[in-house]
Amino acid sequence: MSALNISTLGGVHTITLSRPDVRNAFNDEVIAELKNAFLAVAQDSTVRCVVLAAVGPAFCAGADLNWMRRMADYTRDENLADAGELAAMLKAIYECPQPTIARVQGDVYAGGMGLVAACDMAVSVDTANYCLSEVKLGLIPATISPYVIRAMGARAAHRYFLTAERFGAAEAHRIGLVHDVVTADALDAKVAELTQALVSASPNAVRACKKLVQDVAEREINEALVAQTVEGIADIRASSDGKEGVQAFLQKRKPAWLL
Repeated sequence: MSALNISTLGGVHTITLSRPDVRNAFNDEVIAELKNAFLAVAQDSTVRCVVLAAVGPAFCAGADLNWMRRMADYTRDENLADAGELAAMLKAIYECPQPTIARVQGDVYAGGMGLVAACDMAVSVDTANYCLSEVKLGLIPATISPYVIRAMGARAAHRYFLTAERFGAAEAHRIGLVHDVVTADALDAKVAELTQALVSASPNAVRACKKLVQDVAEREINEALVAQTVEGIADIRASSDGKEGVQAFLQKRKPAWLL
């Protein structure tokens, strides 16, 4: 059964995460589906913009617990391959030629932050919470870092990468991670406002403008940077703290560094 619901209406292509029972957490299968969905829409000239949405109380809670259990025993090579797939999925979203909008209807944690940050725009409900929780598990948000740091800036990343604090939609807006914060009943109207603006503009100009921003802004997300982030998460997963942190989380106990 697919983890995604996909529809197109009036040039607006909507990709919806549909695993509410696990808070839309992703595993290797979901990552592959998302990557393929964005690679496919990139080839469709009739699509003018893409909305990444979700159903249920959370937008995306990061890694699926069962996937984490499997990863806990991965070798470094297996971790490299696994992180490489996540990196390829995020890159497919970021490099999608059509403009992309994250429609955030609920909480966003860990890897889910990468989904929001890889989109060009993000609209959040005012009740959503955000968290880069990796250090609590002895890990680092390496693979998502090129996108998240671009979205929130290095200064905010210094704080929230290091403290793993949970913060609200208002703070996400203040630091630039999301562009608009609205009530739940106004979410669709705000997203529609953005999609209408996008489909009303020249499709060639919109695509060229998106590429312009990516070409001009800061460091290029190239193969070297992607490889560096993939190695970063593989190394930390295989470390003693990484293994202890993940096992403690899965076993619902405190990690050794808190005992």
